[in-house]
Amino acid sequence: MNTESIPMARPALDSVLSKAHLIVALVTALMVGLAITVAGLFALRFYSEQNLRLIARSMSYTVEAAVVFGDAAAAGEAIALIGRNEDIDEVVLTGRNDQLLAHWTRHAGGTVPLLEQMLAGWILPPALDYPIIREQARIGRIHLAPRGSGPLRFITTGLLCVLLSLVISTVIALRLARRMQHRISGPLHELARIAHGVRRERSFALRAGPAAIAEIHDLNEDFNALLDELEAWQTHVQQEHASLSYQASHDSLTGLCNRAFLEEQLERAVQLARLTGNLAAVYFIDSDRFKQINDTYGHAAGDHVLVTIATRIKSQLREDDLVARLGGDEFAVLLRQLRQRDDALQIAAKILAEMRLPIVLPGGEVIATSLSIGIAIFPEHGSTAQTVLAVADEAMYRAKNTQRGSYQLALQDQMNKENQS
Repeated sequence: MNTESIPMARPALDSVLSKAHLIVALVTALMVGLAITVAGLFALRFYSEQNLRLIARSMSYTVEAAVVFGDAAAAGEAIALIGRNEDIDEVVLTGRNDQLLAHWTRHAGGTVPLLEQMLAGWILPPALDYPIIREQARIGRIHLAPRGSGPLRFITTGLLCVLLSLVISTVIALRLARRMQHRISGPLHELARIAHGVRRERSFALRAGPAAIAEIHDLNEDFNALLDELEAWQTHVQQEHASLSYQASHDSLTGLCNRAFLEEQLERAVQLARLTGNLAAVYFIDSDRFKQINDTYGHAAGDHVLVTIATRIKSQLREDDLVARLGGDEFAVLLRQLRQRDDALQIAAKILAEMRLPIVLPGGEVIATSLSIGIAIFPEHGSTAQTVLAVADEAMYRAKNTQRGSYQLALQDQMNKENQS
């Protein structure tokens, strides 16, 4: 199996933008949270160290007299009182020559929790040795070990606040990003919908609306301009096609349809007559004395006579009837949906009567001409369109040979001959 022929699945624009916005929001929140946490830890360590020094200084002032007089009991009470009220884990008080004077611990006889030990090692400052000075001489030393439970509560509370703030910020950022995403993807989806409509349904009248973003708005304007050009081009092509189609099926001089179009419409009229039980009639018409008129008065006069004949024939027909020029001075008429034969004969008589009127040529000359008409009726004179047209042609020649300016109805025996042949 050739895997190169399989189209690659492409993600949608909304999916790409949603993933990008989510990644950006999470990375931003993570980096901001990490930066705030690191800055907070450094600030906590700095202020813890400063606080530890302040406690040591305050304790040195308190126990100074007890150290001078070597009063271990008073010194012990003093460091225990301060140690319990401050965030201190252990206090060691020594006098001159580093002699132990008092010792206090918060976890006497117990173990320090592992978490507090880890925090103490990572965040809190190391144990502090602070000298007790009297008259510019060191008379003792205070050893302070900070406690980890207080920073743990502070850090836990701070991290929860930071986490909550980051979650809220991320949600707000995603909502704002989604609004911006809609402002971008919405017009593009609309543009894609219009493009699909134009490609699949040739809906060139569709247009993209204005967009809030300048670049997308310019894209919509350019796309609309392109649609204007395509619509104009399509209209031009349709007009050209209609013109060519009309020229292919109509006579350029008289504007009547040609023989091919007549035969096509005659086939449809015969099929319709079979379904409805009505009649269809065909006239085969030839102009009398046309060659003499054309040779005597010229081609322009001959063209004028042909146009006049076409106009007079059309004036006697019904709206649904059809008249065609077969070539030269030959015409044909298709009468659809007749109820009886006499209707066809009456219309033919009206056409002959109309042609008895004189024709005024462009040069002012007045001439008279006539028509010879052969009439065939479906299904009386033929069972197919070709047979009906052929017997109408034969009937026209009989009319011309019998009496010019008259009509002749096709013969029944002629139809039988056509069927036998």
